[in-house]
Formats: sequence, structure tokens, C-alpha cells
Amino acid sequence: MWSIGALAEHAGVTVKTVRFYSDRGLLPEAVRSSGGHRRYGPEALDRLRLIRSLRALDLPVPEVGRVLEKEDDGLEDALEDAVAGQLRELGSQLAALRWREAALQLIQDCAPEERADRLRLVGAVATPPSTAALARFWRGWLPARLPARLVSAIIEEAVPQPPAEPTPAQVLAFARLHAFASRPCRGSSDRGQPEVHQPGKGYRPAVLYDGLVEAYALASADVRLRRPPREGEALDCFVSAHAGARGVRDTPAFRRELGVQLATEPRIDHYWQLVAEVNASQEPTPGATDTWLRAALGSSDSR
Repeated sequence: MWSIGALAEHAGVTVKTVRFYSDRGLLPEAVRSSGGHRRYGPEALDRLRLIRSLRALDLPVPEVGRVLEKEDDGLEDALEDAVAGQLRELGSQLAALRWREAALQLIQDCAPEERADRLRLVGAVATPPSTAALARFWRGWLPARLPARLVSAIIEEAVPQPPAEPTPAQVLAFARLHAFASRPCRGSSDRGQPEVHQPGKGYRPAVLYDGLVEAYALASADVRLRRPPREGEALDCFVSAHAGARGVRDTPAFRRELGVQLATEPRIDHYWQLVAEVNASQEPTPGATDTWLRAALGSSDSR
């Protein structure tokens, strides 16, 4: 049997450390001496070394306790789960640090007269940044009574994820996007809501958005390769979606009428421009694809 001092000496730790883990039940004592002093068996040294190893990985004390509870019948599985959880936590911390570094670089490198405005923009975004405000924007902007699976698909496509290693420019674009999505809506056209979203007009927005998802997928390759707008399957699907939403047939007259109506509808181009800046990739946004299809419709009308 070892005293608390002898165990501490063998393990290379302080008596205070041994007492701390003992008091929390992580290091059970074998017996007490006649004078009430703690006594530990040789197995306590291995347990103490395991505790120190787990703490060296920055595992919280409660998590260490959960791992040790499985020491006899499932230590490997418990240790794997604890390490995986710690890696997730560390990844989140690193993402927050990268975002903070890029935000600080953004403020440091800008002109003095821009600093206060950029600080206000960046300061309104949580660290690490959240996309909750963007998702709320879309739930408010989309027409009511869309199927839940369609709303989820649109939000997944329309809401950009913050870059894992952002540049200062991406931080600024995301902050501006957050500000755009968070501002109060002052009316039906304030954020580009088309007439098809408004209740009581006789439209079927679910039909429209189901068709638009397909049309955007068909047109995405042309937009990515910067091909000029043209007739084809993607444009036919785009027009068919609008016709179906209105309960009419796709005719040359309808295409001319649709071209005029779409040209006058309010849009949220600024949103899509910022999304492209956040993503910093060649993949077209739904807004860019919609613009390409509208241009294809206009070209078709002119002929």
C-alpha cells in the first residue's frame, strides 16, 4: 500500500493532484490507515497515468470519468468516442479562430474611414458564424404553404456555409449577407418577392418551385461554362414551371407575356452576388442561373 505522497512521487505529480482526482471518484483508494490516511494499491499508479494522459488531450474531468467507467469492459470504444468528440470541439474552436483572424485582417487592412462600418458589420456576426439569420430570411421570403421538403431543399441550396478558412473578403461578404437578411422587411417588394408568392392571386407556388429546381439543374452546366443563353430543355422546363404555377399552357404568347412580367418583377440580385463572393467558386448560384434562363427567354421572344 502506498501513501498519497508515495503515489504522487511515483506518478510525478503533486499530492494536491492525487487528492483532486480521489475526491472526484476517479482514483479510488484501497484502504484507510488506522490514522485515517489514504492508502493506494499498485493499480492506482496505472489509473493515475491514464487520467493524466486523458487530461493531456484536454478532455474535461467529467468526460475522463465516463471513459474510466468503461475501463473494464469497453475502454477502447469509450476512448474512441471521447477522442472523436474532442476533435469535433477542437475543429469548432479552430474554425472560430480562423474566422476571427480573417475578420481582424479585414479591419486592419481597410481604409481608416471604412473601419467603423466594417467593425459594425463583422461585429454583428457570431463567431463562429451562424447561418440561422439566412435560413430565417428564406422561410419568411418564400410563399406560405410550400411543402417542408421543398423549403428544406431551397434553403440548403440558397444558404451558403461559412468557409472553413475564410479570406478577409469572404468575411466581409458574409457579414454583408447577414446584414441584408437581418434587416426588417418593410413590404412585399422590399426583398424582391414576386407576385406568385402573394396569396389570393390563384398561383400554385409549389408547382413553380418544383419546376425551377429542375430547370436550374438543367441550366447549371451552361452557366458554369459561360455559354450564351439559348433555347433548350432547361428553358422549356423553366417556362413550364411558370405556366404550371399559373394553370396555363406553354405557348408563344405565354412566353412573350412571361418575359415582360419577369422583366418587371423585383429581384434579390444583391443577395446572390454576395453568395457568390462567400462561396468564391465557379459553381453558379440559383440567382445566376435564373438570370441566364430569363435572358434565354428574352432571346427566344425576340426571335
